[in-house]
Amino acid sequence: MIPGAMPPAVVLVLPKSGYRNDDFLAAAKRLGAEVIVASDVCHQLADEWAAAPVALRFRDAQAAADELARAVRERKPVAVIGVDDLTALVATLTSARLRLPHNPAEAVAAARSKALSRAKMRDADVAVPRFEVASRDIGGDDLEALLQRAPYPCVVKPLVLSGSRGVIRADDPQALRAALKRVAALLSSPDVAQRRDADLERVLIEEFVPGPEVALEGLLMRGHLHALAIFDKPDPLDGPYFEETIYVTPSRHPAPLQDAIAREVSRGCAALGLAEGPVHAELRLSPSGPRILEIAARSIGGLCGRALRFGVGVTLEELILRHALGMTGDPPPREKRASGVVMLPIRRRGVLEEVRGVEEARHVPLVEDVAITAHLREELVPLPEGASYLGFAFARGDTPEQVEQALRQAAARIEAVVTPRLSVT
Repeated sequence: MIPGAMPPAVVLVLPKSGYRNDDFLAAAKRLGAEVIVASDVCHQLADEWAAAPVALRFRDAQAAADELARAVRERKPVAVIGVDDLTALVATLTSARLRLPHNPAEAVAAARSKALSRAKMRDADVAVPRFEVASRDIGGDDLEALLQRAPYPCVVKPLVLSGSRGVIRADDPQALRAALKRVAALLSSPDVAQRRDADLERVLIEEFVPGPEVALEGLLMRGHLHALAIFDKPDPLDGPYFEETIYVTPSRHPAPLQDAIAREVSRGCAALGLAEGPVHAELRLSPSGPRILEIAARSIGGLCGRALRFGVGVTLEELILRHALGMTGDPPPREKRASGVVMLPIRRRGVLEEVRGVEEARHVPLVEDVAITAHLREELVPLPEGASYLGFAFARGDTPEQVEQALRQAAARIEAVVTPRLSVT
């Protein structure tokens, strides 16, 4: 920034329960940017960020973008950034109204929908699982026909939920019938139904793709994908639910396969129409090559971004903001050390009374931090209905193997003590 010049203004669109809000705010502070916060009407912000947030309702992305553009236009922001699937759409729509650089809104909307994204990529000959879309309330002859033609083993997925929520494997017609019923109940539950999204009325049924899973973190610049990191997921994700656990980078897969992963994600971004900003992709490494499960127009979720550093200590959030503010050329390479994160799963449903073993986990060699994000007296719900983690642990070391071992040791030391919530009659 030029000495004496006014700092650039950036709008951060933050969900009230976003894991990464503080990390983006801290990155903006390090860069000296003027921050304009927009969030849910009930979101409480801390410290200096609480001055004058723009209160929005995210249920209607178009209306939220109209309101946000009116509220910030006079402050002349140079970028509007969302941090999850819904706020990314609000940010893109707002950027269009303010004539700021942005992805096409239809591309971001397609990335949010598993049905639209798969259709667009399939039509562009990008490798995706075979799939079909059905009504969540399918029944009668239509249900019986679906049960007969489904490609077993198959996977049932809500179209718009994330974090493996509602994702269930079915190996036969009886299991598929039960999975459809369970996902329909989830989509009609109050906390999900309040989203009022048309995609909540349908579900995806796709073939189960065998093979290990990986994630790619990338940054698009004028349509060119910079692969920032490829994470291995060393735990098999074979169902019946698909609980994310350990991410480790750099990948241990052969370099030609890693190149193929990046090429396929680049093709997938082009098929969706994404050209600018962060992307997070999930893939299965099938016997016939990489197959894309998801490309999101945002960076990695949860607190997993803390596992990444670039150049000399640059965080992922800072890298995203530097790009949005036009403060950098090509992104610097990821640090040389291996790193990783373990998402601490919720094993049992109940009210959280205590988390044991956190200090012991922090003292495991190579573990840098343990962050417990669940709150005491909060009701914990495991997958497939649940939507959160107990917390996260992070490690760095000389090799991916060392990092993976440290994360497993840390996770084994942590125990959530819960009591069942008594139903009221």
